[in-house]
Amino acid sequence: VLERAAERLGKAAPGEEVGVLLCDVGDAGSLATMARQTRLVLNCVGPYRFFGEPVVEACVENGASCIDISGEPQFLEGMYLKYNEKAAEKGVYVVGSCGFDSIPADMGVLYTRDKLKGTLTAVESFLSVKSGPEGLGVHDGTWKSAVYGLADEDNLKKLRKQIGYAPVPVVGTKIKKRGFLFYSPEFKEYCITFMGSDGSVVKRTQRYLHTELQQTPVQYGAYVTVGGLGSVIKLMFLGMLFLLLVKFNFGRKLLTKYPKFFSAGCFTKEGPTQKQMDGTSFTMTFFGEGYSEGQDPQKGKPNVKICTEVKGPEPGYIATPIAMVQAGLALLEDTASLPKRGGVYSPGAAFSKTKLIDRLNKRGVEFSVISKPEV
Repeated sequence: VLERAAERLGKAAPGEEVGVLLCDVGDAGSLATMARQTRLVLNCVGPYRFFGEPVVEACVENGASCIDISGEPQFLEGMYLKYNEKAAEKGVYVVGSCGFDSIPADMGVLYTRDKLKGTLTAVESFLSVKSGPEGLGVHDGTWKSAVYGLADEDNLKKLRKQIGYAPVPVVGTKIKKRGFLFYSPEFKEYCITFMGSDGSVVKRTQRYLHTELQQTPVQYGAYVTVGGLGSVIKLMFLGMLFLLLVKFNFGRKLLTKYPKFFSAGCFTKEGPTQKQMDGTSFTMTFFGEGYSEGQDPQKGKPNVKICTEVKGPEPGYIATPIAMVQAGLALLEDTASLPKRGGVYSPGAAFSKTKLIDRLNKRGVEFSVISKPEV
């Protein structure tokens, strides 16, 4: 995957000219040796609940920044609780979810905010993933993250109580909560709530921007299109089976042992083929609403709307390395635009003032304005 990513980015593939360091998350000394030799570690190895913390700890203790591509809220927020203050003391940045989870969503909301002439107060995003005749393919590491994350949901709630997050105020008209399944006339498809980390990551960013930079927080809802009625019936059946099995230890063993069977062929131990990757792309559409310049967001209904889009190649193995590498370059080269203190950050909190979106646009993950109609 790294070699393919390097080729697509026009760089030399890792080899003798770069050098190879062998590390093991079970060997703290090897991680410390690695961290001491670099300014930034890109950590691609998940599930992060099992393999992520030793890397974060080694980086923070030895003065290296760290970026990962985790889509696991419990890991991401657990690292904030345990290492935020220490990272700040050391002057290093730990930035999670810098892959498809959740740079398109988090930076997409900020892009939408910056393109609206006025005050953005609410955004809904709709993810559509299109595949070619070979279909979709995802490695079972992502499947395992979902299995263990959903099984441990109660501990995530306890973790958030422990952190003691400041509430994010609702500015403007409160966004309408949709049902788990609904029909979208815009897409002419059924949609469901997006179960990934995007919602929690965007909320962390908005909380940071509000509390630290006094910016107006944006309400956010994340959804994914699933197709017609046949797709819905298939998804509901698989979803109910997944939710039933994930509650029990033997069920989790079945799910992780036979990912291909329980995901109707989507998740496999081999991961996607090159043909599957070449034929897959994503589009994330953002519908934003807010208040025109001079209009008080605390009074009356929203009077401006905007529609933006982030689109790119196959999400997991092409767009993700692009996003991660460009986030790394932003961290190393846009230093004056980073938060003044080190710490554990979401992508939007770390990179809101950097040139990350410009960097992504030049590499094939494209942000654009679709329309700006007045209400």
